[in-house]
Amino acid sequence: CIKGCLSRLFARCGHIQSVDICEKPEPGEKKEKLTSKFFNRKTVTGFHVAYVVFRKPAGVQAAKALSQEGPLLISTESHPVKTGVSKWIESYAASVVDPEELKAEVDTYMQDYDKKIAEEEAKEAKEEGVPDEEGWVKVTRKGRKPGLPRTEAANLRVLEREKRKRARKELLNFYAWQHRETKREHIAQLRKKFEEDKQRIALMRAQRKFRPY
Repeated sequence: CIKGCLSRLFARCGHIQSVDICEKPEPGEKKEKLTSKFFNRKTVTGFHVAYVVFRKPAGVQAAKALSQEGPLLISTESHPVKTGVSKWIESYAASVVDPEELKAEVDTYMQDYDKKIAEEEAKEAKEEGVPDEEGWVKVTRKGRKPGLPRTEAANLRVLEREKRKRARKELLNFYAWQHRETKREHIAQLRKKFEEDKQRIALMRAQRKFRPY
């Protein structure tokens, strides 16, 4: 049961303003969402909840009276509902994306986004340094150290800086490892010398030639 079926079934009751299908009941008025043919295409599975909005209140009363006429048929000879292989073919054809149409939608979205960002920046620039009614000055993103420009050259510079930092860190780690190895060798030599001294002292004691004072 899709929006087209509901619109056809309830069209006899009056002019339909909108039809919304949801996973579960939602309180209050539904907020208007940006509709996209390619993005946010979440398929509602299982049981659905549908909201049919009529332009006039009389349509609601006419829809309530339909229950006395018997069940409403979704699939009829004049409007059959596709099932099985036919439905799979239709779903696959609908999933194929037209590159040109997708590019047009993305370009339109980015134009609106750039326009919105430009308006926000112009508003911030206008309000920068201007105190409000209570004398407070709003601090904006623009300052002594503005953010890095989002360009390819700037991204390459950031990547190169991170690469140099990572190489310097690896070099420092190598020096630290070398320093630890040197300390281990020095300690091993001290222990070896200590054992040799102990053996020499024991030998001198055995020969009664040890005179510490």
